[in-house]
Parts: sequence; C-alpha cells; structure tokens
Amino acid sequence: MSGPVEGGGGADGRFADYGRPRRVDGGLKARSTRGAIGRSWWSRRFLEVLESFALGTRLTRGRSYARAGQVVSLDVAPGTVTAVVQGSRAQPYEVGIALPVFPEALWARVEAELAAQAFFSARLLAGDLPAELEELFAAAGAPLFPGGVADLRQRCSCPDFAVPCKHLAATFYLLAEAFDADPFQLLHWRGRGRAELLDRLRALRAEAATGVDAPAGPTGVRPDGAGDGPPDAERGGAGDGSSGGGSGGVATGLRHHGPGDGSSMMDGDGRDASVDVAPAGAARALAGLPPAPLADAVDRFWLPPVPLPDRPPSLATGPDLLLRQLGAPAPAIGGPGLVERLRRAYRLLGR
Repeated sequence: MSGPVEGGGGADGRFADYGRPRRVDGGLKARSTRGAIGRSWWSRRFLEVLESFALGTRLTRGRSYARAGQVVSLDVAPGTVTAVVQGSRAQPYEVGIALPVFPEALWARVEAELAAQAFFSARLLAGDLPAELEELFAAAGAPLFPGGVADLRQRCSCPDFAVPCKHLAATFYLLAEAFDADPFQLLHWRGRGRAELLDRLRALRAEAATGVDAPAGPTGVRPDGAGDGPPDAERGGAGDGSSGGGSGGVATGLRHHGPGDGSSMMDGDGRDASVDVAPAGAARALAGLPPAPLADAVDRFWLPPVPLPDRPPSLATGPDLLLRQLGAPAPAIGGPGLVERLRRAYRLLGR
C-alpha cells in the first residue's frame, strides 16, 4: 500500500482518519444543514433503524458527506437503492441497498384493506402517508420498514470492511430526505409505484360502489384471491339470466334515477335490474354496528363508535443510544473516559 486510503485500514481503524473527500460539483446535498435529518414521521421512522445500528462516528461522517454533497446520484427502484458517492479517491464508490419487495398477492391484500377505508384512500390520493399505515402493513404480514440491519443487503465498493460504511450512511440520509420529498418512494422501494397504487385504489373503490369487479393487478391477482378466470365463474354466469346481459356478465341498458323519484334501475327489456351497492369507506367499517336511538347516542357523540387503532410501534433503543452516536470527547473535557462515566449515568437514569 503506497499510502493511506479513505475508509480502509486495519483493526485499529487508523486509516479512516486520513484523506479528505474530493469536492463534487452538483452533488446531492441534504436540505438539513444541522441537527436531525428527516422531517416526516416516515423518514424519521426509517432513520431510527439506521441509528439503532450504533455505528458511532460513521453516522456522523455519513451526515457530513450527505450535507457536503458527496452523493453524486441516488436512484430508488423496486427492491434496491443505488447511489454513487465521491470519496477521497478519483473513482467514486458504488453503493447498493437492497430490501425485498412484497409479493403480488400480499400487495393485493394490502390494497384491498386500503381501499376499504376512506381515511387511507383519501390520504394516499392526497399524497400523504398516515401514521396508521405502518400498523396496517404490519397486520397484513408486510412490515413497511426494515426491522434491523439484517433485513438489508448493503454493499459499497470502498475498501472499508465495516457495513455500513460512511458512504452507505450518507446514502441512507439522502434516502430519508427522498422519502420526505416523495413518500411514495418508500412504497416504490417495496414494489408498488405511485401511479400503479393509486390506480388500483380508485378501481377497487369504484368496484365497491358499483359492484363491478376491478381489473386484475399486474400479474392477474385480484384482492379476493381469484385469478383471471372466465367471467361466468366469477360473476354469476353471463348466460344464466342472473346478470341481464351477455357481455361479460354486466347488465346493459341500465338507467340510473335520482333518489326519491319513485323509479328504479331498468334493463333494456323493462325488467327491474336494481343492484345493491356495497358499502364503502366508513359505511363498510360501521355496517355491523346496531342502530342506536338518538337519545342514547347524545352522550357518545364525540366518542368513536369503534376503538381507534393504537399508535404505531416505536423502535426500542437503549438509554445510551445518543452517546453511541457521538465521537470521543476532546481530552480537555475528559476524553473517552467521560463517555464511560456518562454511559453509566444514562443507564442508571433510564431504569
């Protein structure tokens, strides 16, 4: 080895302190210039996983890289995040972070749950991720966030043997800010892009309102688990007279009249073709509740008719997590020994 290289070195890590990163023109800079990175609940929740790795100064240097614009590019795709990070060498390092995508059948279940509740559909269509979304994904067997470092496959072309290195840490921080800017990037990483997800939610809600089956997903999986079978088998039969028409089991010539006009939905032959519209949104959630007299409901007007969901779970961390993220203090204020004394104090106070 002709000289020290950035991020490499032996067990004592002495090479990690040498070599300034090369300046990058037009690199991606973190919008946060000081303090914590990440404004939204989903970006902060994602960074909690990273910070639970307890990597000490690697996170600090990763934040410095992110704020200095050392990340040349960042790309989010289903199952993988790729980035190019400039270090002290002339050749930038290639970074990859892989997280398994959810199977199509699982996405179909999640989409059915989302479409069944107007709250989720409205928030998602407005471009927002409600905090209750994490609990919904967890209940479906699809944790939205990685639970720990073992859930992620990380790679970097730098010579540092530690994972994650500061280049990976910088990528994590820029990724969190990408989630701030577009929360659907998180879902895209898990296998469902914005346009595809919202189209499916609109179709499923239209199906609930009209009784017409929504189109199948990308691989022919419908939320009810059925595939692309014949229309007769899934809609009651096109030729058995139950649907009033012969075009895929959907009645033709239907006319819809407003409520209260004494008319009904009629088919082309004048027969009554009224259909029961399935409840959607809040009506679906409250459909099983018995009606209550108004006098008995006055005292409960401001109370929810069904229990509200619990708050999303937070990651359990030790009381000395902050100390593990900071570097060693300067000798003038106690050096490494000060950290050990503070750690004991933190643990006693945290009991």
